[in-house]
Amino acid sequence: MKPTLILASSSPFRQQLLTKFNLPFQSFSPDIDESPLVDETPEQLVTRLSEQKACVATKHFQEGLVIGSDQVAVFNNTILGKPHTKENAVAQLSSFSGHTVTFLTGLSVFDIQSDKAITTVVPFDVTFKTLTLEQINAYCDAEQPYNCAGSFKSEGLGICLFEKLSGDDPNTLIGLPLITLTKVLAEFGVDVLTLQGA
Repeated sequence: MKPTLILASSSPFRQQLLTKFNLPFQSFSPDIDESPLVDETPEQLVTRLSEQKACVATKHFQEGLVIGSDQVAVFNNTILGKPHTKENAVAQLSSFSGHTVTFLTGLSVFDIQSDKAITTVVPFDVTFKTLTLEQINAYCDAEQPYNCAGSFKSEGLGICLFEKLSGDDPNTLIGLPLITLTKVLAEFGVDVLTLQGA
């Protein structure tokens, strides 16, 4: 019998990624305050928010495995927020030019019935090309990545900004580390492969 999977995220990108497992799942939008706490490290932030998102969803379902995830971009030991405006996006991308930005993606899987949770943080590094202001402006106008941490969409035209990507799983950069999620689900007795066609 297939488990009830619940994705505690309103992100269309995470929903699209989870469809790769070819298993049914429900989506739930947890409404939480994502502001960092005082002196909270980036790792602590994504851990806390991933767990909070999963926890909020557990109040609305009787059973199942809830998947919570959160991501931050870190540059020069500073958490990068979403730019929201073109001016901020141009400034962010200009500062990244020729440098490496680390993305930390928190993943928390919560079993409602057993009240057990497994949480981990998966890093991914993005090295940017040396970019001209003309290129940055053209990119921002074309893709308008103003609601994305780091001011780009790697699943779209943003790939043209990069010199190289370094990490275990390219899905991590888009927002859901599927390789790690497969391993965590296995710890709850869920084997994604053997459930195909079940």
